[in-house]
Amino acid sequence: MKALATLCGITFLTLSMTGCSTAPAPAPDTHDADVKAIGDIEEQMVKDWAAKDADKLAAHYADDAVLMTPGGEPVHGKEAVRNTAKQMVADPALSLTFQATKVDVAKSGDLGYTQGSYRMTMTNPATHKPMDDHGSYVTTYRKQADGSWKAVADIATSEVPPVPPPTKK
Repeated sequence: MKALATLCGITFLTLSMTGCSTAPAPAPDTHDADVKAIGDIEEQMVKDWAAKDADKLAAHYADDAVLMTPGGEPVHGKEAVRNTAKQMVADPALSLTFQATKVDVAKSGDLGYTQGSYRMTMTNPATHKPMDDHGSYVTTYRKQADGSWKAVADIATSEVPPVPPPTKK
C-alpha cells in the first residue's frame, strides 16, 4: 500500500508540474515589416546614388560585405565599397537607378534578399564618352544586432555585350 501511495504521489507531482509549464511564445512574425524595411533601404540607396554620396552608400553595407560589379574584381569590406563608390560618383556622367522586382525575407527573419534590374550611365574609360549599361542584380541582406538591415553580398550582371577589343593593324 505504501508503494501505491508513493507511485500516486509521484504521478500527481509529475502531472501537476507538466500542467504548469508553458511553451515559449513563438517569435513575432516580422516578415512583412522586414520586407518593407529592405525595400525602403533600396529606395534610399537610389537617392544616395543620385546625390553621389559615397559615405551614405557605404553605410548600407555590413563591415564584411562583398560587392561584385560587371567587369570588375570583387570588392570586400565596407571601406572598399566606400572607395569604389567614391570613384564611381566622381564620374560626372554617372547615373545609377535600380528597382527590385522581388524582395523576400527568410522565415528565420535574419536574412533577406532583393532581385531586380538596374540602369547605369558612366564614362567609358577608353573613349571618354558616356556609355549606357543595364542588367540584373541580387543583393543579400543580413539583420544586424540593432535590428537594421545591411547588404552583405551585392552582385550586378550586365546584359550589355562587352565591347570587343580594338583590332591590331
